[in-house]
Amino acid sequence: MDIDAVASLARIHLTEEEKEKFSGQLESILRYADRLMSVDVEGVEPSAHAFEIVNMWAEDVVEESFDRRDALANAPEVEDNQFIVPRVVEGD
Repeated sequence: MDIDAVASLARIHLTEEEKEKFSGQLESILRYADRLMSVDVEGVEPSAHAFEIVNMWAEDVVEESFDRRDALANAPEVEDNQFIVPRVVEGD
């Protein structure tokens, strides 16, 4: 696989040193994937996990919660009964 093509698909710029390093790593990964393709899985049921996973649902019980005023009491800034926090994402 061409490391330049992979870098382009990932939309990343690689230095020549990184290309050399990652090219070897990618080749190793692909060789391992080829080994996995040779494993006989005839009769093996497909699964998403090695072990059976069962959802453990908790009973949905209504409990007393914070009063809105109590929840907002120590907030540094509040507007329209909501916490005001600094913007963390730039843009529109």
